[in-house]
Amino acid sequence: MNNIITLGYSPCPNDTFIFDALVHKKIDTEGLDFKVVLADVEELNQKAFNKELGVTKLSYHAYGYLTNDYVLLTSGSALGKGCGPLLVQNSNIQSLKLEKARIAIPGKYTTANFLLSIAYPKVENKVEMLFSEIENAVLTNKVDAGLIIHENRFTYQEKGLKKIIDLGEYWEQITSALIPLGGIAIKRTFPIEIQQKINRLIKKSIEYAFANPASPLSYMQQNAQEMDKEVMMQHVGLYVNEYSLDLGKEGRAAVTKMFNLAQEKGVIPKILNSLFVNG
Repeated sequence: MNNIITLGYSPCPNDTFIFDALVHKKIDTEGLDFKVVLADVEELNQKAFNKELGVTKLSYHAYGYLTNDYVLLTSGSALGKGCGPLLVQNSNIQSLKLEKARIAIPGKYTTANFLLSIAYPKVENKVEMLFSEIENAVLTNKVDAGLIIHENRFTYQEKGLKKIIDLGEYWEQITSALIPLGGIAIKRTFPIEIQQKINRLIKKSIEYAFANPASPLSYMQQNAQEMDKEVMMQHVGLYVNEYSLDLGKEGRAAVTKMFNLAQEKGVIPKILNSLFVNG
């Protein structure tokens, strides 16, 4: 088979931290080469729907529609506590009726939108836009509220926005589970040994970054929306953790709980395949 594998992930600090050692061959890639596609997570979701990428970061919400074509790797995920999306509004606006509000979302198939749908099922007036444009859209009153993700959660207050709800906290309250945000999936058409190899390489890449935290900094800074080093490292600290190395029992349980709830509410179709690599 062709040893060059398309690999999609976002330019956000957590992803560039995870993949730096792998794509720059700071670790032994065991004969594999990767063609990197950097894109916003909703764009990656769409590429996965089109089956364009061999291996890709995607929202867990999107993965719920893709289990026939992709299987989830147990390394590379973003799960955790206190790291969910925030719904924010302009600080100058006193009251807001969410059911009638125009709300900017970072994509239909993002986990952020899934959580918003669970918390506020009657909200229907949603406007899709690039995550990095949402804050400004709220500040200029193009929309009434916005769903922010990634590094924006560290900077929204200083820009004149206030939090309506932390949807990550909401998820934790109703489920007592970790928040599954994004994961790494691989096409089921790859041989199982390649699936296992790439899973292993991503884990080694993360281990290398943890052991050598200065090593991925240059790559992170080249691609980050927020260039401040402290903000970048806050971002990494929030989204890259023990569950990124391996989902483990608790991580798998959280993902399974999300998909069970999503199927119950008819948010995603019935899943017929195993969710995780190796079953």
